[in-house]
Amino acid sequence: MTIIGIGEDGLAGLSDASRKALREAETVFGGERHLALAGITDRGRAWPVPFDADIVLECRGRPTAVLASGDPFWHGVGGSLVGKLQAGEWVAHSAPSTFSLAAARLGWRLENVICLGLHAAPFERLLPHLARGARIICLVRDGNAASDLARWLTERGWGQSSVWTLSALGGPRESIKQHCADNFAGASSDSPVAVALEAAGAQGIARSSGLPEALFVHDGQLTKRPIRTLALSALAPRPGERLWDIGAGSGSISIEWALCGGTAIAVEARGERAANIRSNAASFGLAHRITVIEGTAPGILSDLEGPDAVFIGGGLDADMFDAIWSRIAPGTRLVAHAVTLETEALLADLHQRLGGELMRVEIAHAEPLGRYRSWKAARPIVQWSAVR
Repeated sequence: MTIIGIGEDGLAGLSDASRKALREAETVFGGERHLALAGITDRGRAWPVPFDADIVLECRGRPTAVLASGDPFWHGVGGSLVGKLQAGEWVAHSAPSTFSLAAARLGWRLENVICLGLHAAPFERLLPHLARGARIICLVRDGNAASDLARWLTERGWGQSSVWTLSALGGPRESIKQHCADNFAGASSDSPVAVALEAAGAQGIARSSGLPEALFVHDGQLTKRPIRTLALSALAPRPGERLWDIGAGSGSISIEWALCGGTAIAVEARGERAANIRSNAASFGLAHRITVIEGTAPGILSDLEGPDAVFIGGGLDADMFDAIWSRIAPGTRLVAHAVTLETEALLADLHQRLGGELMRVEIAHAEPLGRYRSWKAARPIVQWSAVR
């Protein structure tokens, strides 16, 4: 199988090797636009909607070509296909990606640009990346989607952002137009469009641990900001790692973990709280990184992929601990909080037997008291952290 990236200049922009593979292929797969650019007629098969890589695999063992836009391995079909093939079953010839062409037209250093595929993803995926001065290039479905994106930015306080719509880059129909998000003139292209933006206006999401509680939908079951900061410090999130967030409440720990580049499995027994977690994950653009499991630990954990870290925000007892501790692999970090004397006693015993770090945290906030102010203490929290 030969995977070929093609641009708006069609056959003229392909290498000799790409053109040879197209000539020799019994079947050529691609979008209708790709097949037209390459002049493929009788041997062409348009991608099914929704996309299904298994249709291509039916041609296994026979000369087959696959056409994709630009670089097939950057938000393209390449990764989906190769993941189902063995080494040696495929060859790839990439063309300049839409991101590369857009950066070249705008004079942007591509290494400093955030590149996203939003043609089949919600605009909320932008949220973790929006910051003043950030340069972002994203692929969207068509001109109407570009208009929707400009409206979405404006509604969230980013209306001052400069926005460029770029379509048919590298071909005779190339079009580049600059707008302000809150005064977007519209884009008429029915083809895929790249939208480049230089963010201006609102403030982005802070990268420090302990986001304000007002950012989360909750029913009061929320790890408070300073305690959340201590929990995340002990959990030590790293990109690509997986968290089990047991008794997740509002999902605030999962969300801050995912903002650090990891994935989280949020386990919550109550349906209304599970709904809050999903809502919060979506509002932060992290629904693709947080899986919400409605059920009770430890029973619900048996079929889950193993974690790199575990957070237990409450409700821990000896049976739950034994089930979790026996399930996780050596090297897994575990952080547990206690607010009751019974759970505190359990954590003290675990610390004595297994080591780790045990600390008691007491926090008070200044509040009015008549004409003056006084300290109002919150319930003390006991935190135990250990490595399996």
